[in-house]
Amino acid sequence: MSNSHLFLKSGFPRAPLQNGIGRVVLQLQRITFKFCKNHGASRGIREFLETDLIDFSKNNPGIVVYVKPRRHRSPNLTVEYLNGERQVINCHNFSREEVSKWVTLLRTQSGNPTIRYRKLWHTDSPSIQGPWTPFTNRRPELNLAQFPREKPPPVHPTEIRTSISPSSAAELNTTSALANYATEAGQYKGVEAKKIKRKESKKLNSQG
Repeated sequence: MSNSHLFLKSGFPRAPLQNGIGRVVLQLQRITFKFCKNHGASRGIREFLETDLIDFSKNNPGIVVYVKPRRHRSPNLTVEYLNGERQVINCHNFSREEVSKWVTLLRTQSGNPTIRYRKLWHTDSPSIQGPWTPFTNRRPELNLAQFPREKPPPVHPTEIRTSISPSSAAELNTTSALANYATEAGQYKGVEAKKIKRKESKKLNSQG
């Protein structure tokens, strides 16, 4: 396992201009294409300049493009960002597609140096109430309770029966009797309806 991350500067993830909430401003401001007009190592940059440079300039009017030919020198891309950062990409023997991919990558970068994240999230204005926990909205009386708390003694069914008053017992008996009567009446109606249907079907069969 590599330990190179131990030597990186640590920090939190940040985005310029609050991640584009205010307005979207590309951080890449200047890009310079340095190449040789005759050397084969600069063939990819020359093809990119001949075919894709005009479209790139039209699609990104906020980026200043410089073309700097040099004799018998290795080609490279030099980019400058708003925060003052400057990067140089060596394009020796790059193809046109590779140059296009690097230009797209550099255009979308913020220019911030590579850092080791302390956390994968960051809040500029943290809550004054603190982080949420499962006990955030619990009753404050629980803070004074002593745990483990004693459980109430179990209640026997006979005790429940004796605790019911006579008037309540009479009401319960009346309610249960009415419920039984309604159930029996419904069953009786269902049986009578079936008998009537059978008689009607027999009459129809005899007439046919």
